[in-house]
Amino acid sequence: MKRKLYILAMVVCIVVFCVSAFQLIRYYLEAREADQGFEQLTDIVEQAREMEQDTEQETEPEETEDVTEEPAIDPRDQAVLDAYQVLHEQNEDMVGWIRLEGTKIDYPVMYTPDRPNYYIDHNFEKEEDRYGVPYIAEHCDIEKPSDNLVIYGHHMKNGSMFTALKNYRDPDFYEENKIIQFDTLTERAEYEVVTVFITTVYDDVGFRYYEFTDAADEAEFDAYINECKRLSLYDTGVTAEYGDKLITLSTCEYSHENGRLVVVAKKIEE
Repeated sequence: MKRKLYILAMVVCIVVFCVSAFQLIRYYLEAREADQGFEQLTDIVEQAREMEQDTEQETEPEETEDVTEEPAIDPRDQAVLDAYQVLHEQNEDMVGWIRLEGTKIDYPVMYTPDRPNYYIDHNFEKEEDRYGVPYIAEHCDIEKPSDNLVIYGHHMKNGSMFTALKNYRDPDFYEENKIIQFDTLTERAEYEVVTVFITTVYDDVGFRYYEFTDAADEAEFDAYINECKRLSLYDTGVTAEYGDKLITLSTCEYSHENGRLVVVAKKIEE
């Protein structure tokens, strides 16, 4: 009897091991496939960035006294913007690109107002994929644009998507990474981090930061910023004023049930 129980226990252990190994291998292969897909997209943009840098080194703007009109787009930026247009032709849901220097955050940003949360589980090729693609909330307006663009991205175990945002819990990381680049198809732009906080969703306690897109007036805008600052993990010394354009980056945070780590940044106007 004991021998039978021993054999049964061994069989169960072997089955559990095999299932776990299979799941681990599948996760690794899915992660690798997702990374390769985004690497191809990033290569297109990186080549454009290199072209832009070469142009900046070779071409210096000439000083002229009679300048009557500024070009709509700096020629030195055109290569990068053209690269975004190429990707947009591959998938018209792409509306921009987000990048945080020195991290894995270097991704296209999608927008599907008629298909909420579509890219939470679809890749750039519109295939089902647990990694998804960073995307703008459907109730935002990318064209206007809204006062606040809410951008979601997964927190993945392999460090991809918006996982690197967790580093903003450390003030030292913030000090070295105050600027986030978020480009649209027609404009390059940088955003300065205003606040970093942790809250919860799907309850009556957490801050519903994701509902704020356009301020009815200055008071409503200030109320949003004040609550963000109140929850902030530390004081950045930076604030935002009515009229500023914001991006709010959101990803899962696992120290709380249904937790979210949120980074709010304001557009740096030239």
